[in-house]
Amino acid sequence: MQWIEAIILGLVQGLTEFLPVSSSAHLRIVGEFLPGAADPGAAFTAITQLGTEAAVLVYFWRDILRIAKAWFAALAKKIPHSDPDARMGWLIIIGTIPIVVLGLLLEDYIDSVFRTLWLVATMLIIFGFLLAVADHYGKQRKPLEELSVRDGIIFGFAQAMALIPGVSRSGGTITAGLLMGYTREAAARYSFLLAIPAVFGSGFYKLAGSIGEQSGPYSMGHTILATAVGFCVAYVIIGWFLKYVSNNSYTLFVNYRILLGLFVFICLGFGIINA
Repeated sequence: MQWIEAIILGLVQGLTEFLPVSSSAHLRIVGEFLPGAADPGAAFTAITQLGTEAAVLVYFWRDILRIAKAWFAALAKKIPHSDPDARMGWLIIIGTIPIVVLGLLLEDYIDSVFRTLWLVATMLIIFGFLLAVADHYGKQRKPLEELSVRDGIIFGFAQAMALIPGVSRSGGTITAGLLMGYTREAAARYSFLLAIPAVFGSGFYKLAGSIGEQSGPYSMGHTILATAVGFCVAYVIIGWFLKYVSNNSYTLFVNYRILLGLFVFICLGFGIINA
């Protein structure tokens, strides 16, 4: 039965990783409704995100390769550091620093306190409203080419807030981007690129600590299966999401977040699930 649960969780991870609805919150919530009724755990979540992030590498491989080449060329002083792609490489690095530092400092809380469903439901609702405000009032004029160091740092701290399940890595960074005046597509695209070093770093860190032992209710075999399923589903979702936000608001995701948060509160209040 756990193999089926792993497939279900992989589907959930792939469907929600790049939408502003928090994949870690969904894994936490869905885990309570599976036969085992257990939290998949922070390690399972981080490792399965390797699959969905691998989908980003495949989908954006031309962009990533171009940025990497320019960044190394700038280091070797073959091109100026002001080159747009080289500059984007530096901005991704700068934006990653907050989540690395806070992730290490708050690791014990991430694995325990932050995963209570009372907090998860609260974050789903609060950041749902924040996304609605940003989407409605943001000027949405700035393309990604206008990204500054200051904005990159703000994006980075917004991403770091996703260490709490329910905030959403893409939701937090997209909300920050919209508030700073970036277009919906620009905010989403930078969110995807910014997540690459953070997710791979976190995933491999947890993977190294899980080798040879079972962390949470699922074995490494179950985790690998969920990771593979997540990769396949996420690849499809990335393309759909970028097309969707180019022509539509985030209202669909805002409403979904708020309804899901309220649903979790009701289930907790009636003792249907365990916090």
